[in-house]
Amino acid sequence: MSERFTIQISSSLVDRLAEQDGKVKKPKKSKSKSQGKEHVHRPPIDSKTSTPAGGWPPLPSQLPLPLVQPPAAPPSAAVTNPEIHAIQSILKESEQVIERMKKIEANMTEEVKQRAKELHDKEFKLPYQKPLPCVAEKDACLQCYKEHMKDPLKCARVARNFADCARQARQQA
Repeated sequence: MSERFTIQISSSLVDRLAEQDGKVKKPKKSKSKSQGKEHVHRPPIDSKTSTPAGGWPPLPSQLPLPLVQPPAAPPSAAVTNPEIHAIQSILKESEQVIERMKKIEANMTEEVKQRAKELHDKEFKLPYQKPLPCVAEKDACLQCYKEHMKDPLKCARVARNFADCARQARQQA
């Protein structure tokens, strides 16, 4: 029952459609005087591509289509249509919600960064270290021994001061 047929689009048709710049023109219908019905032009049937009668012919996978933009709706139609108005209001509300969510995300990101920095500082902060006692006396003793390597007895007084300081530090602790 179905017949297979092909569609041929000429380059002149593509050019005419491209020249319209979005203006839609209705094709003129030609009426036959004898029948009073529309005249439909059908291309010849190719016996190689025909299908069993009654079915629709398969569509080609690629058809060259002209790049024609649909005509723009008049501004008054957008305002008067309640469905479009409802959709636009929902779209605006959604955009506002997205903006609020972006602000909340930025605030939360900043707060997380600040808390992470605080935790890092607490974890890796060196504990308080008591200063070593008698550092000056120790340095003086070492300096003396370096200067008087051949006669270390000259450093007896400095060594005694260092020993006294160390004794006092042990008693205080």
